[in-house]
Amino acid sequence: METNMNTMKTVKMLMCVAAAVAAPAFAQVTLNTNLWLPQTHVTAAGIILPLCADINTVTSGRVKCNVLPKAVVAAPQTFDAIKDGVADLALIVEGYTPGRFQLAKVAEFPFLGDTAEATSVAYQRVYDKYFGKADEYKGVKVLAVTTHGPGQLYTKRPIKTLDDLRGLKIRTGGGLVNDVFKALGATGMLKAAPEVYELMSGGIIDGFVFPRETAFSLKLIPLFSDTLSVPGGLYNVSFAVIMNPAKWAQISKADQTAMQALFGEPLARRAGKAWDEADAKGLAAMQQAGIKVTTASPALIADIKKKIEHLETDWASSVKAKNVDGAAVLKEMRDEIAAESRK
Repeated sequence: METNMNTMKTVKMLMCVAAAVAAPAFAQVTLNTNLWLPQTHVTAAGIILPLCADINTVTSGRVKCNVLPKAVVAAPQTFDAIKDGVADLALIVEGYTPGRFQLAKVAEFPFLGDTAEATSVAYQRVYDKYFGKADEYKGVKVLAVTTHGPGQLYTKRPIKTLDDLRGLKIRTGGGLVNDVFKALGATGMLKAAPEVYELMSGGIIDGFVFPRETAFSLKLIPLFSDTLSVPGGLYNVSFAVIMNPAKWAQISKADQTAMQALFGEPLARRAGKAWDEADAKGLAAMQQAGIKVTTASPALIADIKKKIEHLETDWASSVKAKNVDGAAVLKEMRDEIAAESRK
């Protein structure tokens, strides 16, 4: 009897040892990743999905993304979905929630720059230096901020003067661009990108603004005939890549350190480059389709600048309450863009 009991104890001990050996030496963390545009779109294919691949690599598979089969909420509600843990990782459009990200407008002004890479890197540097303490992103972990390429105007007829624009209903993406088109005499309609095809095909809007990539990737080319190309852009849209902080806390310190090297300026630069590459493809597609691309004349540019010049002083005044010197920050933003553009 005693021998049998000793044997059973030995077997149980060996089973426990075997189980311990077989069990993983780490806790796997899965980031439920929310995409509100198709996986082929640059926001996914050029930014989020490559980031997920690198996270998997630098953590040796201990942290991985689970791309959800469909968006858990509409695009404007994405920030709150990440904050509340409905999903763990996403890219958001800051302008989709008016008034929430007042500081982000520094990256949205017209005539800032001709590449998303330069503007994105400059925006990240300004964010790191001035905006982190303002805590406009309370409740989430910000991985990076970025912008798309210079935004342009797409219509069914040529726009050569401000009179051609007056009274038109133009889809905008939120943020400062709404103020820009109001100042130019058009009616801005804040709508998320996935809604534009229906709005344009149904005649509800007369035109829309996007970077060159999106006009192509959302299959909008049959719906417009003319593009007004403004050097430096009519506007930019600012984005943030964010993560749920509770999920971040589940990741080991070593893996957090490895992942952190992917965030900030490296991610902003990657995102900007992806937009620029996609914009080049979008422009080529428009040219192939026979879309007329007209560069704004010096007279039109001068008229636009005159109409919107108050927007910079208005913004600078609005961020004083956040202890930010808006005029100085905007100058530094432009200086950083210029420096990056010279590289």
